[in-house]
Amino acid sequence: MLGSSPVTTRVWTDGACLGNPGPGGWAWAVPNGPFASGADPKTTNQRMEIQAALEALQALPGKVTVVSDSTYVVNCFRDRWWEGWLERGWKNSQKKDVANRDLWEPLIELVRSRPGVIFEWVKGHSDDAMNDLVDRLAVEAARTQQGRSGEGTPNDLGSADRSGTEPADDPARDPRLPPGRLVLVAGHRPPGLGGYDPNPVADGVRSKLAEILRAKRSMHDDLVVLTGLNLGAEQLGAQAAVEAGVPYVAVLAYPGFESVWPPSSRQRFASLRNGAEREIVLQHKSPESKQQAGAALARRDAWLARAADEAVVVWDREDDVVGKLTRSLQDHVGDDVWIVEPSP
Repeated sequence: MLGSSPVTTRVWTDGACLGNPGPGGWAWAVPNGPFASGADPKTTNQRMEIQAALEALQALPGKVTVVSDSTYVVNCFRDRWWEGWLERGWKNSQKKDVANRDLWEPLIELVRSRPGVIFEWVKGHSDDAMNDLVDRLAVEAARTQQGRSGEGTPNDLGSADRSGTEPADDPARDPRLPPGRLVLVAGHRPPGLGGYDPNPVADGVRSKLAEILRAKRSMHDDLVVLTGLNLGAEQLGAQAAVEAGVPYVAVLAYPGFESVWPPSSRQRFASLRNGAEREIVLQHKSPESKQQAGAALARRDAWLARAADEAVVVWDREDDVVGKLTRSLQDHVGDDVWIVEPSP
């Protein structure tokens, strides 16, 4: 009709990465319309999320609403992070170079040139059919390192969040996970929590975690804590679960990872391991190098992020490693990420 507003195209986007960093894929799709995906041999999940939005906007003219389960992408525009980046010469609030600038810069320029573009967040893995579609397209591209494009809904895709590895890498299908609402506790490792032995900082964090778990259990009778039982926040999460009367599941990257710890740390680990309601070992062969061990821990972190319904992260809001973990968890569970700041 003459004078009517242009139709807004809604497009769903997603990114996937097998290893993070590792082989990745991106995808976008319009309901009952076009879709596309692509691959990158060595990338990260966050880069693929940005790439997906960039590819969608480059392909679709006019007014566009980008629907993404990545708070990293959505919040950049919803909260206007990009304005601060430009004012500071592509430095973040910590005066460090903005990560992934090579992708952010063209995306931000494109959005600024098109006032009809908005971003909308959707919770991942929440029975949203289009989110599921782009998830499967991105995972397929990451696994095969080949993209595709077409119209409508392809009928030959695998299930969502499949990495092509052993079934234990897909927590949604792992029968070892208990029923109930799963909350992951993660964050700082020593010495970021006052040292390796019990100390006032760690005690304070444990008390805060127990308080949060009690509050969450009052809302969810079936609450279960997920923990990797590594030194620091993960073990404090298990201790807090005991204090709050909440069962916990130990999710171990591989057997014997605690063997390099001092005797007192190994003893505490053994006690917490014995107290777990269940134990899940994701890789049954011990790694042969530090690189393999690091990759196994990264896969464990990705597995836990996909398995959790919500998360509590012990973070001082400055450590970059824990900050990346927090953003990854926000990508998976959205706003259901609580931050506990350690204090002296």
